[in-house]
Amino acid sequence: MRHRKAGLKLGRKTSHLKSLFRNLVTSLFKHDRIRTTDTKAKELRRWADHLVTLAKRGDLHARRQALAIVQEKTVVHTLFEKAGERFGKISGGYTRLVKLGPRPGDAAPMTLIELVGAAEEKPKKKPKKKAGAATASGKKKAAKKPTPKEASTAAAGAEASAAGGDAPKRAARKKTAPAAAPGEGAPTPKETRAKKKETEE
Repeated sequence: MRHRKAGLKLGRKTSHLKSLFRNLVTSLFKHDRIRTTDTKAKELRRWADHLVTLAKRGDLHARRQALAIVQEKTVVHTLFEKAGERFGKISGGYTRLVKLGPRPGDAAPMTLIELVGAAEEKPKKKPKKKAGAATASGKKKAAKKPTPKEASTAAAGAEASAAGGDAPKRAARKKTAPAAAPGEGAPTPKETRAKKKETEE
């Protein structure tokens, strides 16, 4: 009979088992929540509750006992600083288990274990702006958006400048006002040739 032999074996030697749960409990207090198998999560509750009880006590001896279990000093210091305000109202049940279903690969049942105050510590959402201000800013953003034609010419200009050619200048000339028709005072090709000959002579 296994009288007075509480705890799991998990197919490991005692030293391996202790180091496993020391690592798990360190990660739990460092990240506020971890994913592990169902059996390990249930055993990890005992370790976590014990450490929170030590942190709520808060004296030097309790801190040294916690440092003997947790692997990182900074995790112990943050736990002892926040334990009073975070877990002061409740006595026991400092963790929550959420079933996640089977793990792909070996189908081991997975569980999310998290500290109870983790969800309450999230920063509150900022209040929404007034409806009038939101619509005005939306109109400003809509006015700034370029039309599809402008976007395509800008993209063509960017490609040409990357290539190093003078295509952007040509694209800019195409946007200028259209030339006048031949009968409306614009010189014809014959007239321009004649002017060139006169200037050469």
